[in-house]
Amino acid sequence: METQQRVGTVGSWWTVSLPRHTDGRGSLSAVEADEALGFEIRRVYYLYDVPGDAVRGAHGHRRLEQLLLAVHGSFRITLDDGFSRDTMVLDNPARGLRIGPMVWRELTDFSPGAVALVLASRPYEDADYYRDHETFLRDARRQP
Repeated sequence: METQQRVGTVGSWWTVSLPRHTDGRGSLSAVEADEALGFEIRRVYYLYDVPGDAVRGAHGHRRLEQLLLAVHGSFRITLDDGFSRDTMVLDNPARGLRIGPMVWRELTDFSPGAVALVLASRPYEDADYYRDHETFLRDARRQP
């Protein structure tokens, strides 16, 4: 996988280009949990039937790492590491967004029929979540 890294002051995020194999039957992209991904996949989930005006995510993680993919349609993601913010659109199933720990994320502007696939480094653990942005900001700004 080809990566283009963008690193915030504390957390980090970067785009990942997946290999794309195309012929007359269509296209195929694969994700392998190897050194390029940087973590073992421990959980997979997907978001679908999301109303266009809904906000998903709106949380951060203490330790979890993720790869987000728009496998159908598009959505906007806003990232915040406590010091810098960035917004991007995911709209290509062969291009994902790798998010490290200590990054607040909000997913918005889902197109009709959009499907967001998430590959996560850890199983669900409620204690890993920051659900309050102010608490997240306080802790993110204390990081060395």
